[in-house]
Amino acid sequence: MSLGSGKRIRTLMGTVALVAGMAACADFSPADIEATTHDQTDDGSNRDTIWGAGGVSLWGDDGNNDSGGGALGVNSFLWRATLDTIAFMPVSTADPFGGVILTDWHSTQEAPNERFKLNVYILGRTLRADGIRVAVFSQTKDQGGQWRDTAVPEQTGTKIEDAILTRARQLRRQTINTK
Repeated sequence: MSLGSGKRIRTLMGTVALVAGMAACADFSPADIEATTHDQTDDGSNRDTIWGAGGVSLWGDDGNNDSGGGALGVNSFLWRATLDTIAFMPVSTADPFGGVILTDWHSTQEAPNERFKLNVYILGRTLRADGIRVAVFSQTKDQGGQWRDTAVPEQTGTKIEDAILTRARQLRRQTINTK
């Protein structure tokens, strides 16, 4: 990895941190983290629709359930938080039932010869720290104008996961406070 590549990765991480910081205006405590790591389920049996028991609900239901699962195959707080956090990148595929969000390549004006791509996997219906995985890919343009894969530090994906989890906790707290 070249010295300039590290600067570009820091620029990407700074952008992610800025977006997450702006999104996470509410404060949270360690108790919030603990509260989100316990199993929470949503059986969806409170209403019957043409979509089956529970219907289709993108942002949860009217019950007192805090899982945020709704009828999505994944946790709706994590889903929404992911879209909020990576809003600066072009999304090429988003599957709310499978929990997969794939971005297209994104370059910044400060580093037009390096680009990034994210694959985000939401792994379940509960709001848990291990419920999300982010794979980060990076490429740089060589002297011939061809894109070449470059290494990305492992902590880059972890930092993006942390930003998504912070936003998801904020969304959960807002939902609880409005009930």
